[in-house]
Amino acid sequence: MSSAIALYDRIASLVSGKFGEGIALFVTRLALAGIFWRSGRTKVEDGTLLDITDTTYFLFENEYSGVPLIPSDLAAQLATYSEFLFPILILLGLGTRLSALALLGMTLVIQLFVYPEAWWSVHLLWVALAGILIARGGGFLSLDELANRMRGQ
Repeated sequence: MSSAIALYDRIASLVSGKFGEGIALFVTRLALAGIFWRSGRTKVEDGTLLDITDTTYFLFENEYSGVPLIPSDLAAQLATYSEFLFPILILLGLGTRLSALALLGMTLVIQLFVYPEAWWSVHLLWVALAGILIARGGGFLSLDELANRMRGQ
């Protein structure tokens, strides 16, 4: 029995070290970035980078109209551009915590004002992914880590 415990301890040590955490954080970054990148792609014309569709403007004016204080056309632009910028930064691991915080903010706006019924089915996962990145950063496979090493931290 003690050899099984020793084996378990060795495996736990391996996966909880810097390498294991770095891989887990990279996969977390990939998952969160993928969710928002794919959403951003649905808001733009096929074959373009950032030409927002008329359908997107229509949805923000009619279906997503519960978002307070922001005109619908501005909300459509901010959401679309954010769904491109922050996933790229998160995937690179550049400004990971700030980018994850921005996507967490978007998630909370969506949850509170657009799709309040989607907490358990969708948004809880997004919050968990963003929360991990806010708490832990991008890990050793990130540009944040490279910048920290260059600064001597």
